[in-house]
This record gives sequence, C-alpha cells and structure tokens, in this order.
Amino acid sequence: MAKQTFTTGQVLTAAQMTSLQQTAMGGGSTTAKTASYVLVAADAGTTVAMNAAGSTTITVNTGLFSAGDTVFIQNWGAGTCTITAGTATVSTHGSLALSQYEGGQLYFTSSSAAIFFDISQSTGMTNPMTTTGDTIYSSSGSTPARLGIGTAGQVLTVNSGATAPEWTTPASGSMTLLSTTTLSGAATTVSSINQTYKDLLVTVSNAAWNTSDDAIAFYTNLTSVTSFVRLTNTAVQATNLNTNIGDFSDGVENYKRTGGNNFTSLLIQDYAATTRYKTFYAYSIYEGSTNNGRRACLFGGFASNTAINSVSFRISSGYTLTGGSMRIYGVN
Repeated sequence: MAKQTFTTGQVLTAAQMTSLQQTAMGGGSTTAKTASYVLVAADAGTTVAMNAAGSTTITVNTGLFSAGDTVFIQNWGAGTCTITAGTATVSTHGSLALSQYEGGQLYFTSSSAAIFFDISQSTGMTNPMTTTGDTIYSSSGSTPARLGIGTAGQVLTVNSGATAPEWTTPASGSMTLLSTTTLSGAATTVSSINQTYKDLLVTVSNAAWNTSDDAIAFYTNLTSVTSFVRLTNTAVQATNLNTNIGDFSDGVENYKRTGGNNFTSLLIQDYAATTRYKTFYAYSIYEGSTNNGRRACLFGGFASNTAINSVSFRISSGYTLTGGSMRIYGVN
C-alpha cells in the first residue's frame, strides 16, 4: 500500500494489514508499468515493476518523498529499465540500468536525494572464458580479459613489458637431445652443433673397435689429432689444449676393444662462448684388458675463444670404430 497517515483509534481493515505486512517485508503493492514512468508520491512504500519489451525509464523528481521513504523497483521486461534522476539526485554504487529480472530499493535521504541499492545486477563482470583451463586477468586496469590455457610443460610468467601474464616454455633447467650417432670409421664426428645452449653434454656408450685395446679420445672443431691431453696413473701430460679435448688412459690398462661395457660422459661448459676460454669435465667407466670396472676422469680447459661447433670421438691409435653410439645434448 502507499504511504499513509493513521490516526489514534483508527481500525485497519484486513486488506490494509496485509498490505502493511508486505511493505514491512520489502514488498508492498505492485504497480506494473509498460512504458516509461515518473514516480509520484503515492509510490512511497510500494513496488514499481516495469514490464516492457523495449527500453524504458523511471524518473525521480524532488518534493514528492520524505527522508526514510522507500520505493522498490523491479524490471520484468526484456528491455532495459533505467532509473533516471529528474529534479532529484540519485546515487548508487552499482548501475542504474536494470536488465530483465533485476531490481533494487530506492531509499530517500531527503526530499531531493535518494540512494539506489541494487539487489541483483547482471551487468557486472562479463565472463570472457571460452575453453577449459582458461584464466581471467585484469587488462587495461579493470577490464576482464581471457588468457587461453597454455601447452603441456609451459609455466605462467609475466610478459617482457610486465603488463600481463603469459604462458611460456621454461628456458632453464632443461636438457635437449641434439643428435644420436652410431660410431664408425676412424672417427665419428658431429658438426654444426646448435649454439643456443649454455653447456654441451656428450656421452659415448658401448664403444667397440678393431685391432687392439687402446685409449679413447675426444677432439673439437675437427682439429688435428696429433696432440692430446692424457690422464695416467702418475701424471697428467698436456700438449696444446686448444686443438683437442682429451685422451683417456689409465697407464696400465686400456679400454677393452670388444668389451662393449664402457660409458663416457663429457661436459663442456659455455661451449658457444667467443670471448673467453672454456672448461670441461669428463668421466669414464669401462672394462679393461684384464680387469673390469676401471675408471678414469679428466678435467681441464679449451684454451681458445673460438666457439665449439663440432665434436669428434676416436681411438687414440686411430683404429676403426665398429660399434657404439655418441649422443650430444644441449643443456640450459
């Protein structure tokens, strides 16, 4: 029912009591409108419902309501209903444009000012997601934007401009197999090695050759094999570090040429550098001429600022390789 003034001793009808109860519970009598409407004083304490297919307005003017008066507003229709300040002031935290099935309470703080408390607003954040795994981030300050799901193994990082998140492939802590080559001939060489990694890991497994037991050797950049670094039981002999990596021998036994149980790993650090020398570390376990489980290690430097772009493996005495494989990995 509309706002009324009662007198002492007045008897209210059942209909009046029912209407008062509805108003107290936030309802009140409902006036359905199908066209734009200007509120009147009798709307205090009632519900004004707009039911129109097109856009409409509900206008609020001054001098019609007192402080504490309320008007409930609903929009049933498909058209947007906008609460419009006529001569009165209308404030809100949300939106004054009501989509279908939205509504709220217009509360007057004075005869010329009101606050609209929205109960339901579907005009909040629009969901931009389209695919399972998508995420939402704030773009351009407060605009919701979609970041599509990344691919397997990617991680979430911030872009180079530090303005938005993005999925990227990790650039560090990974190892990539660059080549696998079967050992054969006087030497097995892998050239044109990818130069984009930090370190280079070379492994040789099950090397076999003809003729006699002997030591194995690594060389770089297809240089001469007439000089090498040799590790023995008594001393490390070094000649011309910038022509090769190294030669393994234990000084007592050589690798068994038909054993096929040997494995050697060689790590060259900063192999692509062109402004400084490089260091390397190698370790080998193998079957010897008379004993099994022999081991040898070698570490040193490549005394050249030339980038290492090829690695060769051979037997020190130049025997023909007949089996085994060499793998090269790029390490970040």
